[in-house]
Amino acid sequence: MSAHAGSHHETNYVKVWALLLVLLVVSVVGPMAGIKVVTLATAFGIAFVKAYIVARKFMHLDLEKPIVHWILALALVFMVLMYAGISPDVGRDSGQRWEKTSGWHHLPPQSEHTSEGQGGEHAPSH
Repeated sequence: MSAHAGSHHETNYVKVWALLLVLLVVSVVGPMAGIKVVTLATAFGIAFVKAYIVARKFMHLDLEKPIVHWILALALVFMVLMYAGISPDVGRDSGQRWEKTSGWHHLPPQSEHTSEGQGGEHAPSH
């Protein structure tokens, strides 16, 4: 019996690499259109497809027992639920007993950028 006779899962890694390269180009060029829906689709949709291809072809998850697929799906569900629960609060400027002020960001306010050269500190240039 030859080595390939028992193997039903042969992967052409050059084709997979080419597909991943095409998806990379689409995910880079997509946001250049300036359409918010296209940007979100390329950022999340294509990233999901690329992650699936890598997991299936390079990590050989297609050869694993079904329990591995259920665990992966459950982890994905929990990740989506966590994102859905956290993102509305992070995106808001204010809420109950809190407010995002200019000090919320780690960058100094704009007025501190003008004091370049004083006190030996260098303000970052943008």
